[in-house]
Amino acid sequence: MSAASVEQPYADEPFSLTAIADEIMERHPGYRVEIIGGHLLVTPSPDAPHARALTQLMIPFIAAGLHGTETEVLQNVGLWLPTGAEDYAIPDLVIVDADIDDHFVENNAYDPGCFRLVLEVTSGNRKDDLRTKVAAYAQAKVPVYVIVDRRHQRVHVLTEPVVGGYDNHQFYAPGQSVTLPDVIGAKVTLEAAEILAAGRPKKSD
Repeated sequence: MSAASVEQPYADEPFSLTAIADEIMERHPGYRVEIIGGHLLVTPSPDAPHARALTQLMIPFIAAGLHGTETEVLQNVGLWLPTGAEDYAIPDLVIVDADIDDHFVENNAYDPGCFRLVLEVTSGNRKDDLRTKVAAYAQAKVPVYVIVDRRHQRVHVLTEPVVGGYDNHQFYAPGQSVTLPDVIGAKVTLEAAEILAAGRPKKSD
């Protein structure tokens, strides 16, 4: 999911970004607030096609046995980031180790070592998913980052995290199959056309 960056309002005064994030969420229920690189990213509630794409994605993951005793398939779980003292992200969908509850850090976020895959479905401002979060997830050493780019109708798969990004970046168009790395815990192949179609608004008859 994409977000708009919010600059720090009072650079010369000490304040807590976490407290500001909590206040924004309290005033705007349903909004997602993340802190990456010392900036607040604020995202409005997702639309129905966004949610539909996530449901379409969960089906093959669960069918492959990834939601069980060793791993879990979850939505909107906080990932603690090493990019700043208060930094955390909330990916749309994740595959995590089943013992994630034992690796709580703070502020409803968990140690990045538990995350095998993070996935974002783009919304209004896609640059955060395609740039800001690429660097952040790579620095957290998340093995696989998948982006469903609804605007350009492509599925991106990034693997092999290095400083500043991922060493391997593949993208897939409708008609192509997306085979994910074994590191997620099972053999999973996604159909790009099905995922991208789920992320588009349904046309009325």
